[in-house]
Amino acid sequence: MFTAAAESFLKQARELQEEELWRFASRLAALLQGPELGPEAADCLQRLHLALAATKYPRRLDGKFVELLQTVLCSSKCPEQIQVLCAAILRDMSPCNDLILSCDEIQDTKLLSLVSSVLLAQGNKKAEVSAVGQRIVKVLERRLPEGQSARYLLPVLSNVIRLSPESLTEEQTNVVSKKMTDWLRYASIQQGVAQSSGGFFSNPRSRQPGPVTEVDGTIATDFFTVLSVGQHYTQDQWLNVQAFSMLRNWLLCYGGKGLKTPSSDDKSGMNRSVMSVVSATSASGRLLPPKERLREKAFEYCQRVIEQSNRRPLKKDDGDLQKACLIEAVTIMDIICKQDDSYMYRAVSFLKILHGRICGDATYARALLPIAQFFLNHSKTAAVDSDAIYKHLLTDIPAQLFHNPSLAFEFVQFCKDNSQLFTEASSIFRQSFPNLFKFLAWNSPPLISEFVDFLPFLLDASTAIEIFHLLLDLPCLTAALDIQLRSAALPTSKRATSNPAVKPATCLEAFRHPLYKGMFQYLLRAESVSEDAPERLIPLRQLLRSLASSPRVVQCAETVPVLLELFFRVVAEFADGPLINQLVVLLLQRSDQLYDIPAFKDDVYRVLGSQLAMLCRLHPALVVELSTEILEFSGAVSNIQNKEVIFTHVVWAVGEYMSMSYDKRCTVEQINRFFETLEAVLFEITQLRPLASIPSYPPRAISVLMATLTKLAARSQELIPRVSLFLSKMRTFVQSPAITSVYREEDLEEILIRATELLNLLKMPSVAQFVFTPPVGVANTRFQREVNDSLPFALSIVTRLLEPAPGCMPG
Repeated sequence: MFTAAAESFLKQARELQEEELWRFASRLAALLQGPELGPEAADCLQRLHLALAATKYPRRLDGKFVELLQTVLCSSKCPEQIQVLCAAILRDMSPCNDLILSCDEIQDTKLLSLVSSVLLAQGNKKAEVSAVGQRIVKVLERRLPEGQSARYLLPVLSNVIRLSPESLTEEQTNVVSKKMTDWLRYASIQQGVAQSSGGFFSNPRSRQPGPVTEVDGTIATDFFTVLSVGQHYTQDQWLNVQAFSMLRNWLLCYGGKGLKTPSSDDKSGMNRSVMSVVSATSASGRLLPPKERLREKAFEYCQRVIEQSNRRPLKKDDGDLQKACLIEAVTIMDIICKQDDSYMYRAVSFLKILHGRICGDATYARALLPIAQFFLNHSKTAAVDSDAIYKHLLTDIPAQLFHNPSLAFEFVQFCKDNSQLFTEASSIFRQSFPNLFKFLAWNSPPLISEFVDFLPFLLDASTAIEIFHLLLDLPCLTAALDIQLRSAALPTSKRATSNPAVKPATCLEAFRHPLYKGMFQYLLRAESVSEDAPERLIPLRQLLRSLASSPRVVQCAETVPVLLELFFRVVAEFADGPLINQLVVLLLQRSDQLYDIPAFKDDVYRVLGSQLAMLCRLHPALVVELSTEILEFSGAVSNIQNKEVIFTHVVWAVGEYMSMSYDKRCTVEQINRFFETLEAVLFEITQLRPLASIPSYPPRAISVLMATLTKLAARSQELIPRVSLFLSKMRTFVQSPAITSVYREEDLEEILIRATELLNLLKMPSVAQFVFTPPVGVANTRFQREVNDSLPFALSIVTRLLEPAPGCMPG
């Protein structure tokens, strides 16, 4: 956050009008053309820079003033501070039409760096980027004059690589590779000399350089790296650090082009291992091409950095630097092994030792990701078993560090990027999905897109049911994780096991109570379990209701519908009949066992209802095969009020698929049983009662019930008189004062119209039977789909034909 003074300056800069800005630029131009550029000119340039940088939209200045800025920037007599400010202003104005800068003749490395930064800020113009790259390499080729340093040019070269890697030729990349090899391997191991302020009391002895040290304070006995410590650094040491920082991108861009190594012949297994040893022992005795030599020295450098990371740092900042450099070193080793597999066998053994050293330290959790990435990329080629590495990563880290937001993002991103590799390399990835979902449960909004990408890789026939339960319990998992964290933060004296005979008063007490401990352990499990016992969590869901309004829990609940829809889309691609039946049964059961967040329940019911219809279309026979479960659900009037969306789709599925056209096992007895059950439900919700006790039911449920009863009657025609009588009484229902007081007029009108249409269709039983019961073999044809699509129109036509006065029903 900015201070009040800084906020005030920013506000003034943003509110500065164009006329005021131009007047200010005119005054500044007069200063820049003066004999000396002192503090006043620097102050005015800082103000102008603030005015340009504080707004999102670009501001324009006079072309002559822009030309003056460029002249001042390139002036050899100009103070460095003024040059830096001029370059910053020109960058903020980019792209600039009045630019006349060129880096072709510039010799000074600092000035070349500033001018190049302005040129590269003009947008990705290939010609300008190429010109800058050519000039930078040309300057690096020659021996720099005294007082000049290449350290100002490497950031510019990194930008060139990022913007247009093809701008450098093979010869030029070889030049830079040679330089980088020297910078990485041959930097001085003596500290730099402190800049003396001079004066009477200065001590010449105190300025004598000493050796660099390791992070633990011992004197370094090997070559200098980014983890070497000194009070002051030499120019070649700065170049060493910069070269390491750009090494990864350099290898990715240029390390593999035209690669032809001695070990790239068609050899495998033991032959390749032998070649690896030969390559390792003979590299120093032969002259390698620049790219190969850079890989060799980079590999040694990374080994040294990894070894240095084992030292205990004297300063916390050095410890953080160790971890960051360790991650970078392992990543670079992975790249090197991709480009030249002769390094792979050395790297495998080296990184296995590293993993064994750091896997027990949670502070090194991030470093485990590139190690796992290495083994995912190379374990098959190297024929090594890496399951222990994957198991530790996917089991221990999410369970311990799910609440670390930055690690959570990196971890989930890593899983998303490697989903295909994981599923091919090991079964542990799919088995560990309960652990991975902890990241989502705790960090829902930022991670939802990543989970959408890799959830399909977790799903197969063996995990679908358990993942379905876990998705529905995701908000409950968030609440449980909250309790787990709070319990871990308690003093040891308060963590004693609760008395089994005393009911816990709070969620925190329940976490260690024997009655709930097993439930928490099941919900917080790290791996998939074969048993399917969601009902065991019913008491726990009730216990955790006190956390249902927690913002974190609510945010998590909002992600569930998205993932549920994805879940069913993916499952539909591989599910067979038994799995679909199992899902439908669980869908009906779990609709009564959701975490008590009203908005969450409504959203889940909506998704489950629509996906139930999809499952029925995939496997219509489920209506016959699950007739007992469907009858039980559709016969409960309470489901209309509480789960109207699911109820409506279940009743629709009965009317659509309870037919021999879809399953020859369907019998008249089954049709009659469904008819009687649904008839009783419709009678229950449409019977007239005293005004004070009339409940209101969803009009859509009434319409679907009428339509389903009509369809069943068309397939068992002895039922037609019963349903016709029922439909004929709907006019009395909708005109009753008790009913009109609780239903909207337009809803009652729709119910009456639908009843009239269905009744008129039943007056032509043969037509009704064809429409509602297509012949075997026709049910799934395009013709029948078109009939179903045009059914509302057909009902309307029949009504017009049979009723001279629309809307009139026989009494």
